[in-house]
Amino acid sequence: MRAARCTEYGSPSGLEVVEVDDLAPGPGEVLVTVHAAAVNFPDVLIVANRYQISAPLPFTPGSEFAGVIAALGPGVDGPAVGTPVAGAVLGGAFAEQVVVPVAALRSVPDGLDMVHAAAFHVTYATAYHSLVTVGQATSGEWTAILGAAGGVGSAAVDIAARLGMHVIAAASSADRLAVARKLGAEGGVDYVHEDLKTRIRELSGGAGVHLVIDPVGGDYSEAALRALRRGGRFVTIGYADGKIPRIPLNLVLLKDVVVRGFEIRTVRQYRPDAVVEADRVLGQLVRDGMRPLVSTVHRLEDVAVALTDVAERRTTGKVVIDMTAR
Repeated sequence: MRAARCTEYGSPSGLEVVEVDDLAPGPGEVLVTVHAAAVNFPDVLIVANRYQISAPLPFTPGSEFAGVIAALGPGVDGPAVGTPVAGAVLGGAFAEQVVVPVAALRSVPDGLDMVHAAAFHVTYATAYHSLVTVGQATSGEWTAILGAAGGVGSAAVDIAARLGMHVIAAASSADRLAVARKLGAEGGVDYVHEDLKTRIRELSGGAGVHLVIDPVGGDYSEAALRALRRGGRFVTIGYADGKIPRIPLNLVLLKDVVVRGFEIRTVRQYRPDAVVEADRVLGQLVRDGMRPLVSTVHRLEDVAVALTDVAERRTTGKVVIDMTAR
């Protein structure tokens, strides 16, 4: 089978697509023929060995995929061979086959093709849990979303608007804000050229927002936290800016705000009830017409280009690798 391989930590440009041995599932595992795999910012960090977990060399990156069941390992009763599935792994998705624990698989929501199925689960589940499970957002609240045209950010804008929240999008250019407005944002802040705290407060009527969703980090985090109203909530979910922020705790004290974090890898273990509810809500939203924003689709041979574009924040929504394209 063909697979993207990382043999040296560093830039995505070092990835090579090579022929490797076909895979076979072990006990409790499932072999999936990958039709599409989505690119996420953590994939860039793993290739650079800057993620929280280090992948030993050599390895195949890629964490989000959609395909069909090809074989079941010992002790696995289903799903049946040929069933469409989507899944998330720490690595291995940028290949024509992937082996995963059966528990890592999800059904593909009705109405999604393989490209959109690959782009859906990680970002939309992360966005939903950040907003609702952790952020406790409710209809009618003001919500500021940083990185609003990126993968998780655009999903958060989409979900929040559909659930009745007033969304203020924050992004790095007017073009990226236009993308967020099409997804339902009521207002936008270009945080490269505008004062983030001041504009969020102005757009939310002066009192500030109830909730901030932050996948960006860096210097923007403190400014966004300052834009919260008293008793607001701040959810940190990533650091696409490349710098982990240092929040002065006196701001938390004086504003009586809550700062929480969310990480998608552990939610099944610690909040299985929330996973069930997220699947129910997101499935209904898909049936109502919601689709992930996919801006670019690449061949596997162009995986280095795809990761570089994501690393340099040149994309909107999700970038997907189509394993069937030649």
